[in-house]
Amino acid sequence: MAFILGSGSPRRLELLAQLGVTPDDVRPPDIDETPLKGEVPRAYCQRVTRDKVRAVAAGADDVVLCADTTVALGRRILGKPENAGEAAEFLLSLSGRRHRVITAVAVRRGDRIWEKDVVSHVKMKNLSDIELNAYLASNDWQGKAGGYAIQGPAGAFIPWISGSFTGIVGLPLAEAANLLSAAGHPIYGEHA
Repeated sequence: MAFILGSGSPRRLELLAQLGVTPDDVRPPDIDETPLKGEVPRAYCQRVTRDKVRAVAAGADDVVLCADTTVALGRRILGKPENAGEAAEFLLSLSGRRHRVITAVAVRRGDRIWEKDVVSHVKMKNLSDIELNAYLASNDWQGKAGGYAIQGPAGAFIPWISGSFTGIVGLPLAEAANLLSAAGHPIYGEHA
């Protein structure tokens, strides 16, 4: 039984290491992550994660883990910004407001899929022009849902969260551990 991480995220790799889990292989799936017309953030995140876990090539007894993190402002999905201008737009829309960060996790073994999603609430402080421009210049926004990562420099913009910190980072550890255990994959160095 091999364990395959279906994600190219270095953060997910680091979080899995906290569970004592090291993937045998990393295979980020190539899927279309465009939201469907009228799709709401939580349903979008769940669907994309299921699509990802199904798209990863694996043997019948291999365990595959995929996740997706979505930043939601009301019904609006804030994906990964394509450029600094879009990152600025996202950050200005989040500035001074609360938003949701949804992370869905799916684990597949053979034809069986175990799934869970976690919704956390995050408040971003009012950003000054100096803070916004310095953050954009850092390029930390690249490849980050909503244009920021709580574990990076933008952590200074987040005075309050309610929910799962590791979920906001990109992999809710308690839920991921439960899903891996359900699929029969050892965690914390235990042997099956």
